[in-house]
Amino acid sequence: MSANPSFELLGPLLPIRGVSLGVAEAGIKQANHRDLLLIELNEGTKVSGVFTQNKFCAAPVIVAKEHILRKKSGSSIRALIVNTGSANAGTGEEGITHTRSICSELARLLGCDVSQVLPFSTGVILERLPVEKIILNLPKVVANLKPDNWHSAAQTILTTDTVPKAISKKILLGGSMVTITGVAKGSGMIRPNMATMLSYLATDAAVSQPLLNKMIQNVADNSFNRITVDGDTSTNDSFILIATGCAGNLEIFDQESPEYKELQDAVTEVAVHLAKAIVKDGEGATKFITVKIESGRDSDECAKIAYAIAHSPLVKTAFFASDPNLGRIIAAIGYAGAEDLDIDILQLYLDDVLVFENGGRARNYSEEEGARVMGQPEITVRVVLNRGESSTTVWTCDFSYDYVKINSDYRS
Repeated sequence: MSANPSFELLGPLLPIRGVSLGVAEAGIKQANHRDLLLIELNEGTKVSGVFTQNKFCAAPVIVAKEHILRKKSGSSIRALIVNTGSANAGTGEEGITHTRSICSELARLLGCDVSQVLPFSTGVILERLPVEKIILNLPKVVANLKPDNWHSAAQTILTTDTVPKAISKKILLGGSMVTITGVAKGSGMIRPNMATMLSYLATDAAVSQPLLNKMIQNVADNSFNRITVDGDTSTNDSFILIATGCAGNLEIFDQESPEYKELQDAVTEVAVHLAKAIVKDGEGATKFITVKIESGRDSDECAKIAYAIAHSPLVKTAFFASDPNLGRIIAAIGYAGAEDLDIDILQLYLDDVLVFENGGRARNYSEEEGARVMGQPEITVRVVLNRGESSTTVWTCDFSYDYVKINSDYRS
């Protein structure tokens, strides 16, 4: 995709026609800290979302899903409101009431229907949402609306993140220049089952609602659903895809059209960049690890093995220590749940170093070579099953002392 001459990666964050963003300090968890984000959308903008599958999903997730499914016929989503500092999860009916109150007040300020507002929260679970502070500061966040506020938006949604995560791209689509800009937050409690972070991607391309719904599932499956930091699926998090239709291209209705594929590839590229950024900023992470499973029987088998490796605390701590204790990877492959796995034909590589074949340690493998690869900041673990044509890739990171420190001190 990146080799496409019509595809340009841009350094600065670019505004999206039809989108304005505002930020404010509501003092939700601490003073003098931006913790409230508003994304306002032009009438007629199409929006699609995928959400956490955690059974204890937060109040804003419940309300956002209702509003996406039940908005009035012919109406469109007009606003996204995001707060940090409180997850509003595990807060029962009170939490839902608070979320609805915020949506109602924002709808009044913007002159839209309450069902056209999508709420999002991130922060500590089981703590009461300071709804009064948020409602009091809604006029401020509305007054701050600007088309070029993407960088501020990326900073405002951070929690334990150490850096903002954002990117813009342009693509020539059917003779029209289309822009895509995305932001994301996430560094801990990351194991998407869609999803375990917050991410908002917007484009000014014109695409039909049914195709936007198809696109977001495909994009999620190839980006945010392929990352893990600690194996925990959050209660709150969401991936929202926005298409304003302001770029001037003919609206895309055909899933088989070149324009649809080009747009989907571009949006996926943005999402993959953000997904990798989340892993690289994993709490306490010192190494970025790509796990590739090749020649598997089917995609489910490949995913099982990839996640068994990526989730293993023993594997992740070995990477942190640069210790080529590669029996831990072999053990993870063995307990992943792949049926009738033939270990005699399986091969394991660290980057280009063959570690395991013919049921045992590779004849030419040396621990010195293993330690060399394990000491790198970016490492690829490649498992070749040699029994089919399926493959998958998962991105993860190591476990360091700092991961424990960050999570033991998270609420202070």
